[in-house]
Amino acid sequence: MWNILEDPWRNSVEILLLTTCIYQIYRAFRSTRGAQILVGLGTILIVLTLVSTIFQLEVIKWIITRAAAVLALALIVIFQPELRTGLARLGSKRIFSFSNKLRIAFLERFADSVINLSKRRIGALFAIQRDVSLKDFLDSGVILDAQFSPELALAVFYPKAPLHDGGMIIADDRVAGAACVFPVTEREMQDRSTGLRHRAAIGLTERTDAIAVVVSEETGGISICENGVLYRNLTEKQFREKIAKIFLSSNLSNETEESVEKLDRKGPVSASSDNDLASD
Repeated sequence: MWNILEDPWRNSVEILLLTTCIYQIYRAFRSTRGAQILVGLGTILIVLTLVSTIFQLEVIKWIITRAAAVLALALIVIFQPELRTGLARLGSKRIFSFSNKLRIAFLERFADSVINLSKRRIGALFAIQRDVSLKDFLDSGVILDAQFSPELALAVFYPKAPLHDGGMIIADDRVAGAACVFPVTEREMQDRSTGLRHRAAIGLTERTDAIAVVVSEETGGISICENGVLYRNLTEKQFREKIAKIFLSSNLSNETEESVEKLDRKGPVSASSDNDLASD
């Protein structure tokens, strides 16, 4: 105790560093499938440790001590996919790799394309790659490597087109591929009307740092999914503001602020229903 009081600054720095590391690890792993299980196991372990220490339960303390090392190895094996996803998120910068001007130009074309698909009620699923590679999902579809344009998006997602069934992966300002298969979330959805496109958007963003955009073919509703959180039935204005906030918030220069206003230059689309049919 005297040593702790003797050197308070060093201990304060250590506590601050440990708190920051724990918080960043929590942020990286909180949206993975095994996060709740890990939190539950950790809570049980802490409670048992405190109880055994307070009431001097030597047998329970001995079991916890011997089982801790084995449990740590078992968790690494069991939650290997979640650990890989969480570590990938932890090192993610969450920004585009191309210049600010190209980013703004792309967002304008992309927003126009999504709004056009929404008005025509053509179902679509976009995945915008950030720092975590989507190559594993790209291999499940057709590689295109083409410049993104509203006309290309309309041609791909047109109902009779051969590539309309699946997701389009966008890397930087180019279409990497289409008709890609994304993992469907294993979370139980409270809204049973959530369609497969929306479930795939949630599943992909749970595993990567990508941004998913969904257009419902039943209602024309626009949704954005980030970190497994789905924002549904956005108006045109809300969509433009949301997509600008995600990709332009890291560069709040005058040019960026003017571009946000430019992205928001049009009025909202017609109101869509709150529910998407399961066939979507």
